[in-house]
Formats: sequence, structure tokens, C-alpha cells
Amino acid sequence: MANPLRVQAAELLRRPGSEKHLDLEVTVDDVGIDDDRFRPTDPVRVHLRLEALTDGIVVNGEVVAPWHGTCRRCAAAAGGVLHSEVHELYQDVVTDPDAFPLEGDQLDLEPMVREVLVLDAPMSPLCRDDCAGLCPQCGTDLNSGSCSCDAPPSDPRWGALDQLRATLDEGDPTD
Repeated sequence: MANPLRVQAAELLRRPGSEKHLDLEVTVDDVGIDDDRFRPTDPVRVHLRLEALTDGIVVNGEVVAPWHGTCRRCAAAAGGVLHSEVHELYQDVVTDPDAFPLEGDQLDLEPMVREVLVLDAPMSPLCRDDCAGLCPQCGTDLNSGSCSCDAPPSDPRWGALDQLRATLDEGDPTD
């Protein structure tokens, strides 16, 4: 089976300024990602515009894929859809250290798509932005309700900041 992320670029390279649009759907497994944040059969949608330069091809667009994880505050399942912007350069003779190499007259997008997804996926996800987490004393999920634990004593090292906060809270809100 031909790799859909390997694109013939000979025609583009012959005509600087020309463009090609790609809309592809592959799976995480097709991209070669072995990461717990992605499931092998999850779809990866690739929407790219390739523009030829005199010394390479500029690739702009978006890569979209679902991600999965465990909330760092409450240990519940977390997930979402990753929308990663792509702005990359491919060169026949690599002069830019951040550029990807052209392989003959072919553009292999797989390493770029893999890199973008792995780097952009959250390492410490949240189930939601306002996740309250777990009570550090009894382990109750504070998203479901409160617990009957006493508030932990304040750390005296933060005393000066607590005084400053109290001073600011007493100030006029129209300042």
C-alpha cells in the first residue's frame, strides 16, 4: 500500500510559486506514533497547502487528531481534539537547521505530522479547565462536592503574600 503522506513534488519543484492542496485522513498507526496519548486507530486529518520556492517547499496548514489521558488533578479520564498548526520548510539541500529534507522529488510528511502531534499533545492534561482536583487529606473528588476535612494550616513562609493579598482585597475595586 502506498504511503498517503509521501507526496510527489516534482511538478511543484519545477514551477516556483505553484501550490498544491492536500486533505488526507490516516490513522495514528499510519503515522507511526507509539504514545499512550493516542490510540492506534484514531483518525489523523491533515489539511495542508504546499507552496513551491526556488530552493524547497513551504508547508502550511493544520493537523487534527484526538488525544486521551488522565487528568493531573483528579485522575479522571481526559481527552480532546488536538488542532496543530503547521508551518514547515522542506529543502532539497538543507540549509535551514529546522527544515525537513526532500527525498528526491518526494515530500515525506509522516515525520513532520508525527513530530507536530507528539510535541503538541498535552503532557499533563486536565479533564476541564476548572478542575478542583482531589482533597489532599481524604481524596474526595472536589468536582463532585466538598469534603469535611479541615483546611490545612497556612504555611508561614507565605505570610507576607497573604498580608499583601488582604491589603489588595480591602482596596477600592475602582482603582
